[in-house]
Formats: sequence, C-alpha cells, structure tokens
Amino acid sequence: MSADPLAPWVRPDEQCVALTAQYRLIQRYKGHRYSVDDMLVAHLACSTLDAPKRMLDLGCGIGSVLLTAAWAWPACRLVGVEAQPEHVALARRNVVLNGCESRVDVIPGDLRDPAIFESLGPFELVTATPPYFDPRAATPCADPQRAYAQFELRGGIEDYAHAAARVLSPAGRLVACASALQPARARRAFADAGLSVLLFRDVLPRPDKPPFLQLLVGGRAAADMQTMSPLVLRLADGRRSAEHIAIREWAGIACGEW
Repeated sequence: MSADPLAPWVRPDEQCVALTAQYRLIQRYKGHRYSVDDMLVAHLACSTLDAPKRMLDLGCGIGSVLLTAAWAWPACRLVGVEAQPEHVALARRNVVLNGCESRVDVIPGDLRDPAIFESLGPFELVTATPPYFDPRAATPCADPQRAYAQFELRGGIEDYAHAAARVLSPAGRLVACASALQPARARRAFADAGLSVLLFRDVLPRPDKPPFLQLLVGGRAAADMQTMSPLVLRLADGRRSAEHIAIREWAGIACGEW
C-alpha cells in the first residue's frame, strides 16, 4: 500500500495543489489549471460579502472558486454549472476529495441555456471567471479542456452576466472578472443584463504595466459604483506585493506553494 494518502486520487498526468489551508485541488499538468483569476474572484466574494445561504458558480471549471467558497463558508450550499465534460468530471472528484459533496453539486450544462436554471434559483451570490481570449484573434490550443477555459468558444462576459441575472435573488450579487483590454465591455455586459456595477477594481501585473484584469461586483439595485484602488500583484523587482501576499495568507497558502 502506498504511503501517500493522495495516491488513490491523483493520476500520473495530474498534480494535487493546495487551494486553501484545508482544501486541495487536483489539476492536470498540461490541462486547465488554477489561476490568479480564480483566487481573486473567490477572495473578493468571500472577503467583502456576508456568507450566502446559496451560491452558484458559472462555468465552474475544475472547481477552484466553488471550493474556495465552500471552505470559507462551511454552512453555504453551492452549485457549479459547467459545460466541458472533462471539467465536470474533475470538479466532481475535487468536491469528493475535500469531503463536501453533501453541500456542493456540479451540474453539466451550457450556461447560455435558460432551461438549466429553471429549477436552481434563486441564489444570493453568483460568481464567474469567464474566458476572455477571442478565438478569431488567436488559435485555441488543441487540448479542449484548456481551449474552452481560455477562449470565448461558448460566450464571454455578456453570456455570464445574462445567466447570473436569471437566478440572482433581489438583493443578490454577481462577482466576476473580465479582461481589461476592453475597459468598458464588462460594464456594458452588466447593464445589458439589467445589473448595476456596484464595485470595480483594476488588477495590474506590475506597477509599470497596464491592467490585464478587472474585478466587478454587480447587483439589481441601481447605485453609484465604488472604484477601488488598483491591485498590483508584483513589485517592479518581481516579488509579490504586500496585498497579493495578504490574499494568499487569507486562504492559508504559503507564498512558495503556488
């Protein structure tokens, strides 16, 4: 018998990484992998909002945002919707790995199909980390797991905003990220879905670089948008910024682990 307790769970082409202090995540070495987008959306939701009773993660991928929220809110019931079969299978394995299958479900389906949500809502919180590379501007990679996670092959921020609007409770919140290359696109997407942007924040890779990511919180009620100061991930010398370190420490992840 193997001395490694994870040996029965992890396949030769996979690795198991720390997601939080207690939760772990299985991901393929050459497949779609846990990213800073996931960490920032999960942290923004869990650190600024009250714990919801029910949460939905749109396009949940391998389960990173879904499971971070499950770790942060142990009384919350969570649902992930995911269209890619490989992602669904891996997300379900990650749910079982972390022992939270009694309150976390992963449902296969395309979030652009309204029928998926008929029996699911309402939710007090919806999260989304949509892909934001244009398939017309570059060639998607051959691996479908990575291609669908990175390129807008099943829609972009507009589709995610409309899906969220179908199931948000009256006081519910959508927490999402979007590319900063088209600065106004995400705000238009929220408005077209009948949602107001309540909080906005740019994310910069370094202080001397332009933003590459936007973080947004939206809701049904009209309100003035709060603009947070930009989040800078790394200093000019390449070291993580104090705020980036603090976000990782919030999840219980040492800076050398990811």
